Amino acid sequence: MVFAIVLFAITYVAMIVFDKYRPFIALGSAIIFIVSGMLPLNEIFPALDFNVLMMIAGTMGLVALFSESRMPERLADIILEKVPNVKWAIVSLALFAGVISAFVDNVSTVLMIAPVALMICKKIKINPIPVIIAIAVSSNLQGAATLVGDSTAIMLGSYANMSFMDFFFYQGKFSIFWAVELGAVLSALILLIMFRKETDKVPTGEKTPVKDMVPTYLLCGAILLLIVASFIPNTPGIMNGLICCTMFVIGLIYTWFKRKGEAKEVIKNAFKEIDFQTIGLLVGLFLVIGGIKQMGVIDWVADLMAKAGGSNVFLIYTIIVWGSVLFSAFVDNIPFVATMLPVIQGLAMKLGIDPTPLYFGLLSGATLGGNLTPIGASANITGIGILRKEGCDVKNSDFFKIGIPFTLAAIIPAYIYIWLVYGI
Repeated sequence: MVFAIVLFAITYVAMIVFDKYRPFIALGSAIIFIVSGMLPLNEIFPALDFNVLMMIAGTMGLVALFSESRMPERLADIILEKVPNVKWAIVSLALFAGVISAFVDNVSTVLMIAPVALMICKKIKINPIPVIIAIAVSSNLQGAATLVGDSTAIMLGSYANMSFMDFFFYQGKFSIFWAVELGAVLSALILLIMFRKETDKVPTGEKTPVKDMVPTYLLCGAILLLIVASFIPNTPGIMNGLICCTMFVIGLIYTWFKRKGEAKEVIKNAFKEIDFQTIGLLVGLFLVIGGIKQMGVIDWVADLMAKAGGSNVFLIYTIIVWGSVLFSAFVDNIPFVATMLPVIQGLAMKLGIDPTPLYFGLLSGATLGGNLTPIGASANITGIGILRKEGCDVKNSDFFKIGIPFTLAAIIPAYIYIWLVYGI
């Protein structure tokens, strides 16, 4: 286990220092985990989250068709027409991403909103890096707001037998949705402060004509199907990925028959837009995390956090929230939440207390912690991948300037709210 911890630490430090080579570092570390036997061969495929990988590939392809139709330019024109200045254009996009992310996977949200944001940045000639980062962290924020907002929320709902409405009102009290929105309001103010100098008027002109509405219908259809699928019990684990890939394939078939002479070029460009470096990075991270899980590192960390609190419920709650924030800044939150849920249940039974504040503290901390680092959440990795494909050199400092204050502004109100409503 010690070797696994050392290798894991070296991997993440190397990815932060040598950020341009993250996919190769992650895949190289994954190979070491496999060759050394820390990740057994029969655990390789279970460690890979094919649902996320398929969602990224399918949605990137679908968004490429969406972008080629010139709909992002049209949406950008509409948004620019409604906002008073550049500052509000940026904040509006981030809030819009948050609203969608409360019902749709965070990665899909970033992939859908990013083309519109990039087009706005081009029209008003501003740096797209902070804009895309703001969209990514906003989408992560809302993951804990509803039962369908993130995989961790779905896991908690299933484990605690909570319904969709329980995230709004639970035990006769205002539930975690309101804690998240309280943080969203404060984090929106943080964004307004960060972009306070962007006060230039937004140029407006004639709206861009849309070539074809079908890619837009397919993208909207994918969003609707993702929402519907989240309410259907016992769906396959790769359902969301299948939806995104299926809609992409439908788009390709439609393009082949509809666009005729230019179909080959459009389809070729759609496949080019699939960011295989981001997919490679995620594959490597999934395998590395699978390796440390196999070696018992995650179980060890979970037990350590639980034992540190003793019998002081507030101290236990505090350790769970902030420990989850720090842990999720470097590790995918899904295996961590899966491990901590039974630990919390056992603690609650031992102490004779209601586990609700601990459950909600775990969910808020683990969901928001990913915003601390550029590799803490799949949405962050995806957003940075999009920027790099646009030729932008994204530095770690670019992310930290937004991610750290945004995370603190979101988690502190939620931390206080959950304890006051459910802990006292």
